[in-house]
Amino acid sequence: MSEYPTPVEPSMGVGVVHLFGKLSPVDDILDFKRDVKRAVKAAEASGVQVVTAAVLGHKADIAFMALHADLWELRDFQTALSKAGLEIVDSYVSLTELSEYAAGLPEETKQARLYPQLPPEGKPAWCFYPMSKRRNPEQNWYELPFERRRELMYEHGATGRTFAGRVLQLITGSTGIDDYEWGVTLFCEHPDDLKEVVYTMRYDEASARYAEFGSFYTGMVAPIDEVLNQLL
Repeated sequence: MSEYPTPVEPSMGVGVVHLFGKLSPVDDILDFKRDVKRAVKAAEASGVQVVTAAVLGHKADIAFMALHADLWELRDFQTALSKAGLEIVDSYVSLTELSEYAAGLPEETKQARLYPQLPPEGKPAWCFYPMSKRRNPEQNWYELPFERRRELMYEHGATGRTFAGRVLQLITGSTGIDDYEWGVTLFCEHPDDLKEVVYTMRYDEASARYAEFGSFYTGMVAPIDEVLNQLL
């Protein structure tokens, strides 16, 4: 990456950026593919974790999920993709975090949330969506006492744990950073696992009464060579 006088890093955890791109008309497809792959390889050489996915539907063609402690490294990666000719049509910025309700979790679980190793093996079905907690007059999450919020999140987490082994979920924090309060990234073996876990967890009161969701992006995780070969 370029030289910067001061890295911009969270006090714990790492920065995360989801970039959603569309293929623009380019003069030379081979040059485009080469430059995109070069951007990914350069980022990885600088220690950036890069997850690539082919996106289904009209919202995007390809997605990149990049993680690094220094936000300048993520910005360099974004710039390199743009220079390669990829049109960035949507994005989401967040940080890995430990929830305020995470007290008592095993240290291994805490480290996995703060410093995840992605993508998980054998889970190519992928989706991302942002979410926030409601602040409606009769549904204001932030007016609930902490103990009640913790109780509801424990129930919500218990539901999620029934999908252990089938679903890897990474929740990253974005309050004050992007439009919603959290980003949710799911990795599954089968695409119907994505549907089932989101559907099931929406019945928990923490979600049914208090959750607001943004746009969903769905696709298949694969190495960058395979993703580009499918797209072009």
